[in-house]
Amino acid sequence: MITIKIKAFNEFTIQELYNLLQLRSEVFVVEQNCVYQDIDFKDQKALHVIGYKNEKIVAYTRIFRPGDYFKLSSIGRVVVAKNQRQHKYGYDIMNASIIAIKKYFNTSEIKISAQCYLKKFYNNLEFFEVGEEYLEDGIPHIGMLYKK
Repeated sequence: MITIKIKAFNEFTIQELYNLLQLRSEVFVVEQNCVYQDIDFKDQKALHVIGYKNEKIVAYTRIFRPGDYFKLSSIGRVVVAKNQRQHKYGYDIMNASIIAIKKYFNTSEIKISAQCYLKKFYNNLEFFEVGEEYLEDGIPHIGMLYKK
């Protein structure tokens, strides 16, 4: 089980921010072998949904109010530490993110840019594909919507 905390950028301690960026780099840059600019100056606008296990960050997303990233609210940088994926924390962090969007942004319409190999995962969370596949940072992606 993970403990979920939601924080604005200015609420992070230096150590928490370092740990969060380390996890994102570990998965998105090293594991996925993708050189891209993770530090994109969007973290300051986002709310951060953080999953802790034994006081260590093991799952994370960042969420945006409508208009701050896409026209609709959005969820991005969805990540679970590789050694924790067998626990299905991706579902926990995504469900917490959906609830947070409803609570903080008063909407249930969410758009994401999903890596194509994760379509089934997002379908299980009631997201559906919109548009054509496209490359983002050299990885096939597709737009997906949630409306509930």
